[in-house]
Amino acid sequence: MGGRPGAGPAPGIGTGLLRVGGVLFLGLVLVAVGAGWWQVVQAGQLTSDPRDPLRLWVARNVERGRILDARGVAVAADTVRADGTRVRRYRSLPMAPITGYRSLLLGTAGLERTYDELLAGIDGLAAGGGMLRKLRAEPWQPVDLTLSVDARFQAMAARLLGDRRGAVVAIEPATGRILVLASTPGYDPNRLADPTTARAYLAELSTDDGSPLLGRATQGRYVPGSVLKVVTAIAALESGRVRRGTTFPEQPAESRRGMRVDGARFRDSPRTVQLDEPLDLAEAMEVSSNVWFARAVLEAGAETFLAVGRRLGFGSAIAFDLPTSSSQLDGGGSRAGFADRVELASAGFGQGEVLVTPLQMAMVAAAVANDGVLMAPRLVDRLSDAAGRVVTPGSRSMGRVMSSGSASAVASAMERAVEGTYAGPYAGGAKVPGVRTAGKSGTAELAPGEVPHSWFVGFAPAEAPRIAIAVVVEHGGAGSSAAVPIGGRLMRAYLERFDPAR
Repeated sequence: MGGRPGAGPAPGIGTGLLRVGGVLFLGLVLVAVGAGWWQVVQAGQLTSDPRDPLRLWVARNVERGRILDARGVAVAADTVRADGTRVRRYRSLPMAPITGYRSLLLGTAGLERTYDELLAGIDGLAAGGGMLRKLRAEPWQPVDLTLSVDARFQAMAARLLGDRRGAVVAIEPATGRILVLASTPGYDPNRLADPTTARAYLAELSTDDGSPLLGRATQGRYVPGSVLKVVTAIAALESGRVRRGTTFPEQPAESRRGMRVDGARFRDSPRTVQLDEPLDLAEAMEVSSNVWFARAVLEAGAETFLAVGRRLGFGSAIAFDLPTSSSQLDGGGSRAGFADRVELASAGFGQGEVLVTPLQMAMVAAAVANDGVLMAPRLVDRLSDAAGRVVTPGSRSMGRVMSSGSASAVASAMERAVEGTYAGPYAGGAKVPGVRTAGKSGTAELAPGEVPHSWFVGFAPAEAPRIAIAVVVEHGGAGSSAAVPIGGRLMRAYLERFDPAR
């Protein structure tokens, strides 16, 4: 029987089966690859979605990792209620600006958000982390966080701020370890974690004109006033056009009558001392001469001023465990960021368009204290799990931000600002008894009729610093009246009671 004209021989049964088998095999491979991709490689991304049902199940049924202070005392841990549900319990309310909260209704904030997957056990310290979680016998491995902050020291900072709005940041200069990160007014994270009170309390906090949910230490942006003179001194020295012994012949007369810059007049705060001879850097820092620092920043130039600021962290958000706002030296004008010489001169003594966070100013003080090397700030000393695995985050240098010579000159000037003969009305109140202390006070002028912000930055001991600090009290008046004594008491308390190396 003849076939169709031109048709080739029909394929054999074996060939057809091979083709079908090949197609089926390819399909199975694609299914396996897809399943592996979604269940292993993309598992972490899928379970990081707060709406993921598995994530919600873990939050309700798996004990979350604890947050411990520097002594190993739990400041955040799960508790089980009578009905069997888990709820987060916070044992130190002043630590709320650091820990944040974990709420089944509202989500997370603070370190509870930053380290959410580790605390929940979705990610972990085992090899492969969350990607290989499904292959382990125990899939959930919550991680405990041990912080660099002693909750007792944090509570002292909050207590000294009292019912005033403000913030304190303290840093270990050589490592970047945060020692205090206080913000007032505060809030009770327990009421946000409790499903029966969470929504009503959030509504209450959201309408509070004190903005208690704002982390003032890292996100509050303030006019700095004279504490910014530390940055100006660094920039002036780094420019090479100003030295520690530089004086300006016009300054004595200008300190009495005012200094004119393109039609604007700048004045020193009234004083009866150090008016007869031109001041050098240390003398100007001691009596907080606006005129000297205005002249110094004009001598250094806008480009150098801004370049030094960028090295210190100004102009961008600081990489940190918590959200941060950026600090600024200029208002974005057409002359290297400044509108004119008037704005630049004003910025030299912390007015103009300058805005800073307390964290930024603590980092400035820490960089001076650490011989010009700026360390990245960090809150977590240790991560550990029930299996005994431990990860210790190391300190990270952000680089040398000023020469050793510049750091030495500024440190000496800051020491004179606390220890000097005429320091009393300025930063003298921060003196730690028996310890060489360095610092700078600030009175940040605001709109006419508004009470100024009170500032202090400093470090101690001056010769071998173990703590650098920044304090701001909103509308606290002169720096010497509010921020300076807080800074002095906290530095003393740390050196005498809370420093592990004491």
